[in-house]
Amino acid sequence: MIDTTNYYPERDGHIGALDSDELTSSELVQRHLPGTHVVKAFNNLGFHQLLTLARPSGTPDRSALPIAGDDTTAKQQATELLDVLGYDAVDIGTLADSWRSGPNTALYGFPYLGQPPAGLDAEELQHWAAQSPGVHVSAQRVEELAEAAVRGPAGASYS
Repeated sequence: MIDTTNYYPERDGHIGALDSDELTSSELVQRHLPGTHVVKAFNNLGFHQLLTLARPSGTPDRSALPIAGDDTTAKQQATELLDVLGYDAVDIGTLADSWRSGPNTALYGFPYLGQPPAGLDAEELQHWAAQSPGVHVSAQRVEELAEAAVRGPAGASYS
């Protein structure tokens, strides 16, 4: 099962195990779905960029997406799906590591959007992001951003 979700307390309500960083949202999903093998993927870019950045295998400007999971076979299946959909996969670790591609990390959203125009307010930025065709993000860049990620409070708002 692929978990594409992200935790936003203002939308989802506060969940103690997530607010305290005891669990990642994907670990919580895994607990609620015993017998499945959860893989976190597709959670760190917008739907428009998901469509516009897809490229055939071997294309120089093919982007990569992070995946995280506890089951090797499930991660391999997710990697195969990403390949069919036009993306390389970068394994960033277990479900406990999946926060590295979540909100408020350097790997979430903006690498795939590029630099927004200056002076946009929040609403204008959201509109721009929904229409931006996106920019190529290499597997090496995904690895760098995941490795450099610093864990902040789950679901914290951007400042």
